Amino acid sequence: MKFKTFFWFVAPSVFMMLLFIAAPLISVLIQSFQITQPVMQQIEVETCTPGFLTQTCVTEVKTVPIINEETGRTETTTAWVGFQSYQNVLQMDKFWAAIGSGNWGEILQIDFWKALRFTLMFTLVTLPLVIGVGLMIALAVNNAAKSLRGPVIFISLLPFIITPVIGSLSIYWLFVGDGILTATLERWTGQDIAMFAQAWTIELLMYFYRVWHVAPFAFVIFYAGLQTVNMDTLESAIIDGASRFERLRYVIVPHLMPLIIFIALIHLMDCYRVFDEIIGFRSQAHVISLQWLTFDFLTPDDAGNRAISRAAASAMLTMVGIVILLILPLRRTWRDHKGGAH
Repeated sequence: MKFKTFFWFVAPSVFMMLLFIAAPLISVLIQSFQITQPVMQQIEVETCTPGFLTQTCVTEVKTVPIINEETGRTETTTAWVGFQSYQNVLQMDKFWAAIGSGNWGEILQIDFWKALRFTLMFTLVTLPLVIGVGLMIALAVNNAAKSLRGPVIFISLLPFIITPVIGSLSIYWLFVGDGILTATLERWTGQDIAMFAQAWTIELLMYFYRVWHVAPFAFVIFYAGLQTVNMDTLESAIIDGASRFERLRYVIVPHLMPLIIFIALIHLMDCYRVFDEIIGFRSQAHVISLQWLTFDFLTPDDAGNRAISRAAASAMLTMVGIVILLILPLRRTWRDHKGGAH
């Protein structure tokens, strides 16, 4: 392919990536080193209350933001503060103080480290479960009778079709308060059950929901990959006396390894940005994620101000975490690519 033809072929994609991916990332990176604050002024405000003969007036000095007369918006000023926003998010002084005192529980009282702990646990616990459950469903459907495959595939895909927030709310309604499953368990055990009163039960339900929601995606990918397995190799393994588990370990899994890495990459990126479960399960009082923490920084306070700089710093730290998690699967993909090229 000529260079000119190749250039015009990829130019639209490169332009869209620069416009909608690179430019916003650069903007967020810049904002993480800046702090934008409203310009304040002090004014005297006279407050009068009616009296019996005359009214009583009191003069107070108040600090209020300056409003631009032309735009009607609050005037702001932007200052470069370096890594101050990162320090405000990480709170390293409290972090090192907790380590020095040996009280590790205090670290989880800091919002960022609390969110990081849950995000990593959520990502690394659900990853093998999604791959394992998806593979088991794919193997079961692949070995099922042809007349049953269509209905089983349709039913298996239903959790993946449901909108994430709706799916998490459905699980929430099943277990919260007098939900169907909670009421059934209480009737069966004779005890009051509060699934959303403590962090660990909320996390278990989140793990269950994520596997229930995403495993169908892994199932579809694996089922498609199973259709390309070399039957001659499988038949040779059977003739050589290989058991079902040995055929799975030495023939099927190596054949599906590129797909396993692909699903791992997608799942790592998606789970590290977990947000829907926090909103659907209303777990902010017990469990938060890095993505929710960024959202919380962007939520206006009582005065209408947003912590944009801290939100940008939190977003950049989240992106760095995703890159770190992707290093191992990307290295494996690169080695396989180089090996295939030779």
